[in-house]
Amino acid sequence: MGASIISDLVTEIAIPVCAVIGILFSLLQWYLVSQVKLSPERQQSPKNNKNGFNDYLIEEEEGLNDNNVVIKCAEIQQAISEGATSFLFTEYQYVGIFMVAFAALIFLFLGSVEGFSTKSQPCTYNKHEMCKSALANALFSTISFVLGAITSVVSGFLGMKIATYANARTTLEARKGVGKAFITAFRSGAVMGFLLAASGLLVLFIAINCFKLYYGDDWEGLFEAITGYGLGGSSMALFGRVGGGIYTKAADVGADLVGKVERNIPEDDPRNPAVIADNVGDNVGDIAGMGSDLFGSYAEASCAALVVASISSFGINHEYTAMLYPLLISSMGILVCLLTTLFATDFFEIKAVKEIEPALKNQLIISTALMTVGIALVTWLALPSSFTIFNFGVQKVVKNWELFFCVAIGLWAGLVIGFVTEYYTSNAYSPVQDVADSCRTGAATNVIFGLALGYKSVIIPIFAIAVSIFVSFSLAAMYGIAVAALGMLSTIATGLAIDAYGPISDNAGGIAEMAGMSHRIRERTDALDAAGNTTAAIGKGFAIGSAALVSLALFGAFVSRAAISTVDVLTPKVFIGLIVGAMLPYWFSAMTMKSVGSAALKMVEEVRRQFNTIPGLMEGTAKPDYATCVKISTDASIKEMIPPGALVMLTPLIVGTFFGVETLSGVLAGSLVSGVQIAISASNTGGAWDNAKKYIEAGASEHARSLGPKGSDPHKAAVIGDTIGDPLKDTSGPSLNILIKLMAVESLVFAPFFAKHGGLLFKIF
Repeated sequence: MGASIISDLVTEIAIPVCAVIGILFSLLQWYLVSQVKLSPERQQSPKNNKNGFNDYLIEEEEGLNDNNVVIKCAEIQQAISEGATSFLFTEYQYVGIFMVAFAALIFLFLGSVEGFSTKSQPCTYNKHEMCKSALANALFSTISFVLGAITSVVSGFLGMKIATYANARTTLEARKGVGKAFITAFRSGAVMGFLLAASGLLVLFIAINCFKLYYGDDWEGLFEAITGYGLGGSSMALFGRVGGGIYTKAADVGADLVGKVERNIPEDDPRNPAVIADNVGDNVGDIAGMGSDLFGSYAEASCAALVVASISSFGINHEYTAMLYPLLISSMGILVCLLTTLFATDFFEIKAVKEIEPALKNQLIISTALMTVGIALVTWLALPSSFTIFNFGVQKVVKNWELFFCVAIGLWAGLVIGFVTEYYTSNAYSPVQDVADSCRTGAATNVIFGLALGYKSVIIPIFAIAVSIFVSFSLAAMYGIAVAALGMLSTIATGLAIDAYGPISDNAGGIAEMAGMSHRIRERTDALDAAGNTTAAIGKGFAIGSAALVSLALFGAFVSRAAISTVDVLTPKVFIGLIVGAMLPYWFSAMTMKSVGSAALKMVEEVRRQFNTIPGLMEGTAKPDYATCVKISTDASIKEMIPPGALVMLTPLIVGTFFGVETLSGVLAGSLVSGVQIAISASNTGGAWDNAKKYIEAGASEHARSLGPKGSDPHKAAVIGDTIGDPLKDTSGPSLNILIKLMAVESLVFAPFFAKHGGLLFKIF
């Protein structure tokens, strides 16, 4: 069959070195962002030209030496940072209790498979070999679950900290030009992207090597235990996404409906009591939640590939380098994204507003093109020319170039999904402009057009995912699908950088408004924010597309581990699971949407109360009570995130235990098929409504000016559409991709228990 060109020692060194390079690069980006000082003394020095502007230009720029503006920006940033930190600490206290309880559940369920025996047992796939005990699998699965959960929490928290650190700095840099503000926001996003990608890779690599000290040659047991890492990551992501999404949208809807529609004041006006809560929400939902979400996708894709590889020739023959091929792909991705980032921050300079969106799109194109070459290199060096891949009970012979195509098609499918998402959510194209035009006749037609756009936007991404699945499965069975998902996620550092850029720019605009900066500065931050809205939608598209592939790969691993030979949808056991599974995303979406609605209701009432009862608030002579609004969002999100989270976490346990693995396989298939469609539609509908509103507000074309200005009837209709879309694009839609991944990885982790003791009801009756 042949051997890898690079040795195991080179692999042992290369993976952690690439991870450390990624971490160091993120720290460098943080250092560069920190050079923008939030202190008036440094800002007013006329000889300071380290940002690339000469003394004359600095003196000419509007408000550059206004000490009060700098102090005000620093105060607002401090309030946002404190609010976000306070919420996350409260959320993590509740999530920590869940983490401990669920870890105990994993240990008890898996340990009971063989009655907590410490004796070795015949391997699942090779009965002639002896593997470690079920108790060992229970213990190490629990440890990897905790590791994944902690890494996910830390990733989200650090992302939030850098975002709140950078938002006011982006605002201050906007005084010098849109290019300087763009670089600050993008570098801040890159800190999160590289820190998350590199730390996720490093922790997984260390865990594998530490576990190997105990497992030795039992690679089947080793990588089965490692799947807990993906479960931990996605469990935390679910609560982060749902909790953060409810928080941010409750504040956003409350601020928009009362402030913009009823009181006709600008977005982020300091007179609006919900404005601080709204800006806090951007960080805890779109930054911390998205960070945990994509970390979970990466961890699960890696775990799915490793599990299948461990029962293929890589694991059977103990080929270490080939076995860690998924991690080598991710390592190459860090190096490629590092080079790609320099194109945005160092090689080219943005000088006009119209260059922002192309610069972000170029990040996707450049990283995809470079990564294709990187994948070819890794595949040639790390894999033997021919090997076998486990395919539902048989070993399928695969060539290394076939695996290259599997990864590459996942990578390019991600780009296709990204550009289709951009087409349907950017106000530079006709779909969003048509939605904006529909506002002429009121909110109802705006809603109708937006829903139609969302449904239509599902078509091409689903075809892209379907082609990826067909090609990768034909070439390399379930392993092909798993590495295709990794291909889509291989440029995760760049994807996260452009995704985090959006909320940072949004916060920068809010701070500019609250600090009383000029209309010209606000126009620059609005331009950054509008581009960020589109890139955020692209990031959600990547997350949903990769979730579909990851979930399918995990589903294949679950079916193999549960010893199901075929999943026959005509069997009653499977069909009832299929139809219930297809219903679950609707149930979950209903819960999250209603949670946002009820929290927003309280927020609207509180904002109205303050405007009606605080003398001088509308005139700007009195200060609103921001703290009460922050408390409403915090209390509502913590309370409301528990039922949707419980639905997702308990469904596989209940179905697997009482109805068995066949019914559970139907549930997983049904939730995957319907969940992906709803998630894409919801995210794109919300993104389109948001950018239709911004299209009218910006008034950049004759058509847009005919619909405006702010406060006009079409603008008010657009704001209503945006408020309806907010929970779709930032709460329900993004959370659904976690639902389909999480149920699949949880089923895989608990598969030994379900296979041995599951189906209690069918056994009784």
